[in-house]
Amino acid sequence: MATPAPPRWDRKMQQRLARGEEAALGELYDRYASLVRSLAYRVMDDDEAADEVTREVFGYVWENPDAYEPRYGSLRSWIADLTQHQAVHRLKQYEDEDRTDPQVVEARVREANTAARADFIVTSMPAPLRAALELAYHERLDYRAAAADLGVSEDEARRRLRLGLQLLSTAVEPSEDPPGPHDQHAQPDQPVHPDGHDLSEPHGRHESREGAR
Repeated sequence: MATPAPPRWDRKMQQRLARGEEAALGELYDRYASLVRSLAYRVMDDDEAADEVTREVFGYVWENPDAYEPRYGSLRSWIADLTQHQAVHRLKQYEDEDRTDPQVVEARVREANTAARADFIVTSMPAPLRAALELAYHERLDYRAAAADLGVSEDEARRRLRLGLQLLSTAVEPSEDPPGPHDQHAQPDQPVHPDGHDLSEPHGRHESREGAR
């Protein structure tokens, strides 16, 4: 899991991209490519299509770094939101071309939306709760081992795990306005895609460049 970068890192990265520093794009790709591809794959369920969405997302960020608004959230959340929108756009485009069952498409979109919300919740929760969840799920540690690793009491480890799971459970609860990256960036006057463009269409301040390595 790519952890959120400090706000200062986000602002500096945006400035470097705006100056056209290719090294900055490489650093951004190294940090978030796995996140972008995994989110895209959840929607597309196809390796080639997920790779295409990944290229489109990084190409868009490279050409439009000023589209990111720090006041609405982290660079990571913005990139995840771009990925979600583009992957859903592509899936629906393929549905029209291949006559894919609409129910299958909607099921994938719902699953991907839940995954995106869960990812946003985990990365936005306080670091102590996130650390406890990562030990429990990635390291497969029980609360006793997690307590020892974190240097806290067993009761405190249980409390952190319980609170973390309570927050995470909201990702699958139905809601008219579910929490997620969209709430941070998709403001009425701040569209995720300027002028409603498909990310693969050429637009932006930079000349067309390769968006991913």
